[in-house]
Amino acid sequence: MARERRPQLRDLEVETLMGYIRAALSLARFLAVAAILFPAPSISHAQTVDLSGRDQCAKAKMHGKEIPCTAAPLILKNDGRFELRGWEGSYLVNGQWVELSDSLIKAKAKIEPGHKIVLRYYGKHGLVEMTYERRVAELGKTALS
Repeated sequence: MARERRPQLRDLEVETLMGYIRAALSLARFLAVAAILFPAPSISHAQTVDLSGRDQCAKAKMHGKEIPCTAAPLILKNDGRFELRGWEGSYLVNGQWVELSDSLIKAKAKIEPGHKIVLRYYGKHGLVEMTYERRVAELGKTALS
């Protein structure tokens, strides 16, 4: 009479390992098909609008009251650099925001309809809001949202 071979622990380990391999292959196939059918959207939407040019201060608010605006212009250069009252650094357009920064300071200015850039910051007198507008002569060259 022939003896039947009983499953050994080693046989179960091999079957378990084969199950993991099959699952991994199925997952790899699924990810490959998903990558082809659903391409990833572009991650960076930054710098989609050309804001380069010279914007004049149109109005300023301090403590919620409008004050005469005598500030220097905001100059946004084509190479991604800016100048504002002696402050120089780089800028990046990110959606409806212009992010201004140098090695120490970062600020965000909101792009608003009507060719306006509104910079809000806390100065020594509290919250200050500066509204910069593109000069009429330059509106034909570039467009803000």
